[in-house]
Amino acid sequence: MATRRNSVEPWRVKVARNLLYHPANPLKSVPFGSGPLPTQNVREPHCRFADDCNIFVRTPKAAERVMASIGGYIETRLKLVVNREKSQVARSDRVKFLGFTIVGETVAIAHKALQGAMAKVKELTPRGTHLRLEDTIERINSWYVGWSSYFALTNYPAQLHKIEAHIRRRLRSRLIDQQKNQRNLYRKLTGRGVPRRQAAAAVYSHRGRWALSNTRAVTKAYPNGWFIAVMGQAIRSDRKLPHWFDIDRWIRLA
Repeated sequence: MATRRNSVEPWRVKVARNLLYHPANPLKSVPFGSGPLPTQNVREPHCRFADDCNIFVRTPKAAERVMASIGGYIETRLKLVVNREKSQVARSDRVKFLGFTIVGETVAIAHKALQGAMAKVKELTPRGTHLRLEDTIERINSWYVGWSSYFALTNYPAQLHKIEAHIRRRLRSRLIDQQKNQRNLYRKLTGRGVPRRQAAAAVYSHRGRWALSNTRAVTKAYPNGWFIAVMGQAIRSDRKLPHWFDIDRWIRLA
């Protein structure tokens, strides 16, 4: 549990009605003063009503107290309805807000948002598609550039790197499937510079295409650089933004 003053606190009060929302940066907080709700010293542009808000406090007891007081204020003074099923008191790393999770003093893409991205990649790389590989990558880039721009608020570029690696593996799996049989796949791999023994060990291992897509033979035939430089895969995890950690730093979320 965080103890330093002005640090992000681990306990969060989530109220499903909000009064202050920052339109440019959804994660920018507004100071919670001594009154029931902040009404002065707000220098950033804001709207008066939105869907969601987070309030960070130091302890579970304080969180319960603030939850009760804010809920009462919204319902009695503002005559609005608080959704009690969606409102909760929980640790900040156990819940998501606008697709993000706040862990200690860092911001990460929420686990549910990452799973949604994985599902989107699967949707964009279906089995048996008639699209050329170049057209598939163009469609993926069109979605991924926008998605990654929004989630660039994360402190962990490794999360974006994970999506990019998953895209490549899905495409390798598709390339394997296009060969139709083991003999064609063997010829394709050796034709792309894979040693015969290594290609044979992979192809005739009786593994499925998804397992084969992660073998050394297939990744050598279709390396990361080929997807990026030749096929034009969009890479967003290498931008080295000021608030990003090293790309090797990973965070495990529930």
